[in-house]
Amino acid sequence: MTRLFYSGLIVLSAAACRADTPDTGTSSAGAVQNPFAGKKVLVAYYSHSGNTQAVARQIAQAAQGDLFAIETVQPYPAAYNDLTAQAKREINAGFMPELKNKVPQMETYDVVFIGSPNWWGTYAPAVKTFLSQYDFSAKTLVPFFTHGGGGMQRCESDMKAQLPQARFLKAASFPGRSSGASPEALQNWLDKLAQ
Repeated sequence: MTRLFYSGLIVLSAAACRADTPDTGTSSAGAVQNPFAGKKVLVAYYSHSGNTQAVARQIAQAAQGDLFAIETVQPYPAAYNDLTAQAKREINAGFMPELKNKVPQMETYDVVFIGSPNWWGTYAPAVKTFLSQYDFSAKTLVPFFTHGGGGMQRCESDMKAQLPQARFLKAASFPGRSSGASPEALQNWLDKLAQ
């Protein structure tokens, strides 16, 4: 019994010591490496429910980039059915909603990640407006999308069609959830971008 008590005490002591040990950043578990070191990176995104925002924050942290939220002057409806009906109408009409703000000093960025939810098989109209406001011909664009099960569909190809002069790296799509992308999926994608 005494031996069992001391064994338990040793395990608890080791766990307590480990919890107080500072993270030196040397562990690879959950760490995402930056393939864009030395580049000025912007992570611009539109997020209605917060899912795309969560992934954008992860990318900005991994790529040491600046975050920019694309926001419409007129907000979209909160109710899901109203939102999807409006999004479908806007996409079918090629509508581009007015945005609240612009990226300060966009010309200083080398790499621009562009994030959007997948709405009706393509990217959100707010992102279409954003892409129409800048000259991306000298930038590297890296699209990413969140979805509720539909995957990427036409998101990447539609974006490339809108900006035929831009240099694109391979897009990624992530299941939409408020916690963001899995660190492994994000790292795998970033590793492929670095090749």
